[in-house]
Amino acid sequence: MPNQYRGMRLILLTLLLFFTQSAVAQKDSIPATKRMDSLSTGKTKPDVINPKDTIQGGRAKIGSKKAGKSKSTKQDSLSIRDYKIISYQRDTTYLDTTLTIRKEYKYNYIREDDFELMPFANMGQPYNELGKTFSRTIYYPSIGATAKHPGYFEKEDIDYYNVPTPMTELMFKTTMEQGQYLDALLTFNLSERFNASVAYNGFRSLGKYRYEEAQDGKFRATFNYLSQNGRYGLRGHIAAQEMQSEESGGLLDRSQFEDDAPDFQDRAKIDLLYTDANNRILGKRYFLEQQFKLVNHKKDSTDKDPTTLAIGHEFSYESKIYDFEQTRQNDAFGQDPFLTPIEDRARLKTMFNKGTIAFSNRTLGRLSGNVSLYSYNYFFNSLLITDEQTIQNKLKGEEISVGGYYNNTIGPLFLKGNINYTVSGDLTGNNLDALATYRLNNNNSLTGAIHVSSRMPDFNYLLYQSDYRNFNWQNNNDFENVQTQSLRFGLDSKKIGQLEAEYSLVDNYTYFASTASQEEIELNQETAFVRPFQESGTINHLKVKYTKEIGWRKWALMNTVMYQEVTQDNQVLNLPQVVTRNTLYFSSDVFKKAMFLQTGVTFKYFTSYNMNAYNPLLGEFYIQNNEELGGYPLLDFFINAKVRQTRIYLKAEHINSIFSEPNYYSAPNYPYRDFVIRFGLVWNFFS
Repeated sequence: MPNQYRGMRLILLTLLLFFTQSAVAQKDSIPATKRMDSLSTGKTKPDVINPKDTIQGGRAKIGSKKAGKSKSTKQDSLSIRDYKIISYQRDTTYLDTTLTIRKEYKYNYIREDDFELMPFANMGQPYNELGKTFSRTIYYPSIGATAKHPGYFEKEDIDYYNVPTPMTELMFKTTMEQGQYLDALLTFNLSERFNASVAYNGFRSLGKYRYEEAQDGKFRATFNYLSQNGRYGLRGHIAAQEMQSEESGGLLDRSQFEDDAPDFQDRAKIDLLYTDANNRILGKRYFLEQQFKLVNHKKDSTDKDPTTLAIGHEFSYESKIYDFEQTRQNDAFGQDPFLTPIEDRARLKTMFNKGTIAFSNRTLGRLSGNVSLYSYNYFFNSLLITDEQTIQNKLKGEEISVGGYYNNTIGPLFLKGNINYTVSGDLTGNNLDALATYRLNNNNSLTGAIHVSSRMPDFNYLLYQSDYRNFNWQNNNDFENVQTQSLRFGLDSKKIGQLEAEYSLVDNYTYFASTASQEEIELNQETAFVRPFQESGTINHLKVKYTKEIGWRKWALMNTVMYQEVTQDNQVLNLPQVVTRNTLYFSSDVFKKAMFLQTGVTFKYFTSYNMNAYNPLLGEFYIQNNEELGGYPLLDFFINAKVRQTRIYLKAEHINSIFSEPNYYSAPNYPYRDFVIRFGLVWNFFS
């Protein structure tokens, strides 16, 4: 592929930058307390920090105005707390280089705990949903192709850094076949007040089956600045991302997989529906946010929570493309296409401006109001005129909304709320999020939250065009806003564990489904008749999730169990009733405490259900009620270790596939991966 060479140049440039940095890195860490959660510098955030971890930096001094220079002649050690990570929401966490079981769960393609997800056989392919969360709804519709977005960095996923010395993190992991995964980050300060970072995330994996190669290239660069008097702050980022994969439609004949015949132990020999299709997500984004404090009244120099009045502005511009290409017509998507080869392309360009005025006070908390303008242009190349209808080539408009935000801490009570209301526009209505956390004592806290939202479905539900005749529709005048109401409760206790419960009501739920007849399904033509629908009845969804770790000496058992119940008039939301993951592991210092070791076994299981099917043309999952899949265990064995700042990971995935029946699927026609051994590491450098 032509873009592969551009990606390789970026990888080589990134490697040169990072290994140049590592050449001057110092021996820098005291072994940390082991049972602390970790920071991933990708899309995830740490759950806890380790303030005792230090960087023995003889050259770098706390309080230096410039890197390497100090007011004091004394050599001082840098605390790990000095390496700060600031999220889009301005929550601050600290670098954590410990090794924990939660890090094991996050050591994957998306760098998040994938407990509620079911990955496909190859890395970088879609994830099927095992759980649903309705209380996190983005305000504006997206381009769609949601099955292609798990690894995509949205603006909320970009972190900013404040570090006293340059810090590098390298994550490496082997893929399924003929490829590697690399996530590399370098963050540094040009002065005490200006920090920047450069990161590149890329991989290539051929996969075990024919024509399932996947590859990514995602570049991010950030900066943040704070003036000397602390009144003016500026931050921004640039992100350029390309995610592409070959598509085969899955198995042509399931018996070749399920009969476990010796001829098909080599998965490359199994026949597929087609071997000439590709899809791709391409995105570019520019983000800038600034704030100026009109009033910054401090009682004295030690006042860390002064009374302030500030104005702010946020700007972002993003262009995104979703492509599907196929060299020849295939009945799996329909007969008699308009054109061949198939070249479908959906584009979305958005511009967002938000002006904010914020007041902050130690007693009253932080209160802000905002006005935002959202411009969008979702379009295809041309109008489509058929005998039945005329389908326009774009949806274009502007949304004007007003909103507010509040948070405050009153003794043991923390309050946070956010509200938005659209005063002009067709895409959105409103949303409300409110959260309260009450700390009973140092070991126990309670959380309650509500979520209310109203917005149109994603753009590909409202308008779509394809060279295949069946995939052309326009519903922006027919579909109504999806109405969501959620109530959430949480208990976080060191003794009892973590308990989360969420109850949601959803009206006008929107989904994809196939209208194919049984005969068409038997001819492998089910995906040719997939279209968007909107449910008229109310869907009730209950999710209860419990997490608890039980420890005994150097042994521990980490348990996560999730229960879900769906009440609906029609079967349009399919989820497993029970999902469980249990990890038994052993932790110990070895080699005179030069290495910290964790090894164990993870068991994951979910009850059988009508698992969603995958449509590569749309890049979406769709509802199917013809067969139940699931009800099989996933057994992994791992050995992880930490030496100084290096965390080493070795895992044997899906061990039980060696002796179990081949009935494990990630989606209809898409088998889950067979037994595979994978290796990787995460390495931090400080200088």
